[in-house]
Amino acid sequence: MSKGMYVPKESQPKQGSGAVKAKDGKRKIVAQNKKARHDYAIVDVYEAGLVLSGTEVKSLRQGRASLTDGFVQIDGNEAWLHNAHIPEYSQGTWTNHSVRRKRKLLLHREEIDKLESKAQETGHTIVPLALYFKDGRAKAEIALARGKKEYDKRQTLREKQDRRESDRAIAAAKRKQRAQ
Repeated sequence: MSKGMYVPKESQPKQGSGAVKAKDGKRKIVAQNKKARHDYAIVDVYEAGLVLSGTEVKSLRQGRASLTDGFVQIDGNEAWLHNAHIPEYSQGTWTNHSVRRKRKLLLHREEIDKLESKAQETGHTIVPLALYFKDGRAKAEIALARGKKEYDKRQTLREKQDRRESDRAIAAAKRKQRAQ
């Protein structure tokens, strides 16, 4: 662009275009709860917003969190995430958050009512599956789940192992066919 030419503000390049590129709807996963998928049969999955303090967001942006012992509880028509471990922000001061405090989940009223009624059924619980950023906002993926018995867990592992072995056999056959 030459200096003397007028360019309307709408067509000028925006400063800090990195923020614009991040708004493409992709998820930046911070933490996953792989143990939950092993211990529970997932019935239904929901996306919930999180109410966080500033240092919690900064700590999450550093990619530090754990959902291993986490669970969701519904109290007074509000959903709360308990025992999710978000470590203190390293550059934080006295304003740092407590590590395992309960955090409010943002869901629609119908979703909360549905989760509450299903969670009261025998054998059902609500577990967090992942923490991630979507369009710059912290989100939690939670699931209505039913506990697996020990033999169900073994069966799932056996199926997973069988799938791996068949995939390896197919790949080896393809490699052998290409070599000929």
